[in-house]
Amino acid sequence: MKYIYELHKDMQKNNLILVYEGEFTQEITKSVLAMAERNMDSSGEESSIKRKVFNVMVECLQNIVKHADSLNTKDNPTHNAVFMVGKQDEQYTIISGNPILNENIDDVKSKLEQINALDKDGLKQLYKDIIKNTEISEKGGAGLGFVDMARKSGQKLDYDFFEMDGDYSFFSLRSCIKRM
Repeated sequence: MKYIYELHKDMQKNNLILVYEGEFTQEITKSVLAMAERNMDSSGEESSIKRKVFNVMVECLQNIVKHADSLNTKDNPTHNAVFMVGKQDEQYTIISGNPILNENIDDVKSKLEQINALDKDGLKQLYKDIIKNTEISEKGGAGLGFVDMARKSGQKLDYDFFEMDGDYSFFSLRSCIKRM
């Protein structure tokens, strides 16, 4: 039972106000967003900051629901992922992690590197270009999520990939929204 105390200490140390690990569905996403909204409302967060945080959370959660690769274990596909929100004095931190097929890493990394290389005007132009020139993929996205997260946060997107096995890696993404 000591692990629960250690988890609690880690969450406090990292200023985590919301953590969810498991399967992600549209219903679970709605619940997670509602909890975060209540937390920000009860703390009296400024509405412009709430909008940015909420927007980035929505994009991050939609990315998990639509694009996380199912990890097959014993012929049972799962969509398990993790989502966390941290609140520090100077910023909110939104972190997600989900399995991704190793064959998809280069494409995701390329998109993120392109986005992180752009300034505010470059992100705005890329957003317009994607809307104008891209068709919606079979998974339901046009590739706007990462761009929108970078635009709303005003920060570079931090990411990494951790190998799980020969087929899958764990994709971690962090976005920060300044509170001041």
